Amino acid sequence: MPTPAQWVAGARPRTLPISIAPVIAGSATAHAAGGFMIIPAVLALLVSISLQIGVNFANDYSDGIRGTDEQRVGPMRLVGSGVARPVLVKRAAFGCFGLAALLGLVLMILSAQWWLLPVGVACILAAWYYTGGKHPYGYIGLGEIFVFVFFGLVAVAGTTLVQLGRIDLPTILVAIGIGLLADAVLVSNNLRDIGGDTLSGKRTLATRIGDKATRRLFAGLALGAAVAFVIAAALTSWWALLALIGIGYLAPQVVTVLRGAVGPGLIPTLKAAGLADLFSAIGLAAGLVIAGLI
Repeated sequence: MPTPAQWVAGARPRTLPISIAPVIAGSATAHAAGGFMIIPAVLALLVSISLQIGVNFANDYSDGIRGTDEQRVGPMRLVGSGVARPVLVKRAAFGCFGLAALLGLVLMILSAQWWLLPVGVACILAAWYYTGGKHPYGYIGLGEIFVFVFFGLVAVAGTTLVQLGRIDLPTILVAIGIGLLADAVLVSNNLRDIGGDTLSGKRTLATRIGDKATRRLFAGLALGAAVAFVIAAALTSWWALLALIGIGYLAPQVVTVLRGAVGPGLIPTLKAAGLADLFSAIGLAAGLVIAGLI
């Protein structure tokens, strides 16, 4: 049985910013349109965090039983390291998914947004089949699509919807920016693991397009997010440009990636990408709150 500290490590807390950022961002655009509501916002945050931890445990389980983590460079995995029996990690994953489903049901009832039911089911299925099942789509280079859609478009727009009752253009632009930064987290992770993934047969996007193209993709994601935030600011308030704080924080790591850092040298990049996502959301929220006060 893993220790509490090992369970926390297995939950991969460094990835949690990408589940917190979209809720902050979506709440910010709801506030800008006059529809912020604290209870739906908190419920959305708990759903997002539960799904993120569930995904992490599910990946730990699926990669562990396939032997993918045997050549791992990054932080410890519960199954791959032999610390936990696979069935325990699998139960932890589905426990998190169950909690997310329960909280999501409450949120759906409170907001009367009934179409969220199939969206919630899709979120859980996508979370499991990312690396689970016989044909995981994360093993064929589609992980970035999952992250962009569910930790960008769905999470941001869904958060706004349950508070405001509608989705506007600034919300969509912000969702694109947040989704691109969330993708930067996955791309930096897969760039770091490109050697081990190649040996184990895990065909991530990074292994498919190669090292140099993956580095350019990472830089492009940061640039694309910056453009999305600038356009969103033009449609709301120039104070929303505070979202670029996250891009500025990530900029040194973009340079590091383009200069060819490898293996453990990319671990700080992974952390910085997650924090950049969070800092952008916080900056956006601060800017839109300030705009509403002046």
